[in-house]
Amino acid sequence: MKPLRRLFAPLLALLLAAGLVLPALAGAPTMRATVLFTHDMHSHFLPAVDESGRSYGGYARLKTAIDAQKAVHPDAILVDGGDFSMGSLFQTAYADSALELRVMGAMGYDVTTFGNHEYDYRAAGLASMLNAAVDSGDPLPAIVEANYLLPSREGEFAAVGDAFDRYGVSDYVLLERGGVWFAVFGIMGVDSDACAPMSGMVLQDRVQTAQRVADEARARCWEENGVQPLVVCLSHSGTDGSGKGEDYQLAREVDGINLIVSGHTHSTLGQPIRVGDTWIVSAGEYSKNLGVVSMDYKPSGEVSLTDYALVPIDGALAEDPGIAGLVEGYKKEVDENYLSRFGMTFDQVLARNPYPFESVDEIYATRHESTLGNLLSDAYKWAVEEATGEPVDLALTASGVIRESFAVGDLTVSDVFNAASLGIGADGVPGYPLVAVWLTGADVKNAIEVDASVSQLMPAARLYYSGVGAYYNTNRMFFNKTAAVSLLGPDGAGAAINDDQLYRVVTGLYCGQMLGAAESSSFGLLTITARDASGNPIDMDRLEDYIVHDAQGNEVKEWNAIARYLQSMGGEVDGKYAQPDGRKLVEASWSPVKLLMNPNEFTIAAIAAVLALIALGVWIVRRVRRKKQR
Repeated sequence: MKPLRRLFAPLLALLLAAGLVLPALAGAPTMRATVLFTHDMHSHFLPAVDESGRSYGGYARLKTAIDAQKAVHPDAILVDGGDFSMGSLFQTAYADSALELRVMGAMGYDVTTFGNHEYDYRAAGLASMLNAAVDSGDPLPAIVEANYLLPSREGEFAAVGDAFDRYGVSDYVLLERGGVWFAVFGIMGVDSDACAPMSGMVLQDRVQTAQRVADEARARCWEENGVQPLVVCLSHSGTDGSGKGEDYQLAREVDGINLIVSGHTHSTLGQPIRVGDTWIVSAGEYSKNLGVVSMDYKPSGEVSLTDYALVPIDGALAEDPGIAGLVEGYKKEVDENYLSRFGMTFDQVLARNPYPFESVDEIYATRHESTLGNLLSDAYKWAVEEATGEPVDLALTASGVIRESFAVGDLTVSDVFNAASLGIGADGVPGYPLVAVWLTGADVKNAIEVDASVSQLMPAARLYYSGVGAYYNTNRMFFNKTAAVSLLGPDGAGAAINDDQLYRVVTGLYCGQMLGAAESSSFGLLTITARDASGNPIDMDRLEDYIVHDAQGNEVKEWNAIARYLQSMGGEVDGKYAQPDGRKLVEASWSPVKLLMNPNEFTIAAIAAVLALIALGVWIVRRVRRKKQR
């Protein structure tokens, strides 16, 4: 039946769109269809506190909100737009216990999709997670994914394919609630794929796939049920700050999608974005809100939006005792199976923080020096020097890997892990490790220039550093905005960086893997070549060979480096993080001296081009005058 369905689906979709098989449904009564939605929850099982001290999120509160909405809309479906994992200590049980999918099942989720972070633990971790979820016997949400496909069913991907089959991962599902049929499918975005460098999956064209799946789902629903479904796309693609972006393009180019739940960019849309007959909605990250969208629906396929709200998940909501009990049990599992190897516990206090750090949104939005970025990069430098006994010239981190900020008050192990929660090491233990490589002085300057020139196009590439100071002017020539870079000693004194000299550089494994992205975003003009201690270029597929290990042979994890650095401060965060220390100076100046100081080849070429144009203009004027004088 399935091959025939796929054969006739385009024809049926065409007939449906043309209205040739729908007259009998024209007089059918209008029904109310409600979709409850989240996305980018990132394993945030527990409430968190933002930089202002406001409590938000938490799955026990979220369940209370879900139940309240279902009391009003008993036939609502509950869906999630992906990145349900990776963001807190609970993710450390991802591969073994699948806590995220199990707690989503307990909260009543009907459908979710994969985001890029579901692939952080690589093919083996994803397969293990899906199998653990099925083995649990707990209720689970359906998983839909249409355009992010296995490269083969061989090698390590054989286990993934088997796990997909066992769990029932599919392009789409059809659901019926109170007489309303929903067709729900999943799509992975281009940027999401770029943010999953170790997934091994193959990204198919989003627009073509979405059109095929929407047509097939509509045709199947008509064939089996005699009605048109309300088509919902769970898209892990996102919208940008202006409301455009990949999901806007998807809505514009694909016919037949009624609703796009837009994940990946952590957007919060106070009002839906309408593109033709498609509405795009987003509720923000970390279960800060529960999205509620209601539509009037007819079996003929006519749909109109009637209501939209974002329900805040905060301290005003009581905690559902069932979910709260599950989460407490999960905390003990994390203590026993993960944190014990580091000699730490979930709620252990590492230091008291009296200082208001920037929010993650502020770090993304501005070019300024970040006291939080300073602390993290200092922690990486300190931890590697302590672990290896060897000096580190500079350490780098990027805004894209800073997942949460630190609030005023006690900082716990959980808080620190949340701030640096991504990935897994070559040892198979959750948490990205630090890597130590060598860069030439010229490449160090290029890395700083990525921050100055490229980060406006790629906010996730904003850099924060330890052991180096830089000044850049946003009005300078592109790819030469940085006017001065120097090494900083322990006393803060600067020293010149020699272009040909090698410098030992520490960063996280993920940041190291993304060096190529920085180079491509600068059109290959800013090259950054990681090298070994002898100056030989490193095969980036073997970057894991340069993971830093301690004296016992354990990988030095990013989060644990921060935790131990805080512990070393004696109970309170060091006062040097009360304010910026000047290691990154940014201004917008039109001073000719500041615009032209230390020009590189790009500025020199631009000046030469301007002078050539001036000379050409003078020559043309003189020629014209001579002709007039004749």
